[in-house]
Amino acid sequence: MGTATDHGLARSLHGFLRRTKRDYSAGQERPLEGYLAAVAGFGVYTSAWATAVRLLGRPVPERPAPWDVALTSVAAFRLSRLLSKASVTSPLRAPFTRYVGPQGPAELHEEARSGTGKDAVGELLTCPFCLSVWMVSTLTAGQLLWPRATRTAMGALAALAGADALQLSYAALVARVEGGAEEGTGTQDE
Repeated sequence: MGTATDHGLARSLHGFLRRTKRDYSAGQERPLEGYLAAVAGFGVYTSAWATAVRLLGRPVPERPAPWDVALTSVAAFRLSRLLSKASVTSPLRAPFTRYVGPQGPAELHEEARSGTGKDAVGELLTCPFCLSVWMVSTLTAGQLLWPRATRTAMGALAALAGADALQLSYAALVARVEGGAEEGTGTQDE
């Protein structure tokens, strides 16, 4: 192919991408380039794990054990929320997000910063649902490469999720009891 053909193809592709973004965005600012980079990054990330598993000759089970699926689910849930919402991990998100305020017990509400690719990264880092895809992939790869250490870490994350559930249940119970005590402060003669 000649240089003129290469430039013409590049212009056509650029025009197609610009029109696609305009038509998709419906007047809103959407960081499609950043999302595309995130998808590509995820592909490279998972390919690297798969290559490591293959090169090291690690066995891949025919199907995941139900216990591993359950443990991975709980661990990925807790790790995703820890990374995307916890106050203590806000320094990791700060370059890509802006603090808005508290959101639930020990969690923050942050918004992605706009511009220069920070918006897509910020959206990923503040979305526990988005981050869980990466966490499940990481934990799955960890189970294949370092099963004992990974299951130990996942057990700790599952225990943390259980402790969180107990803390929230206790707080709800205390609030209910205190609310009921205030309602019952009247005298019987009333």
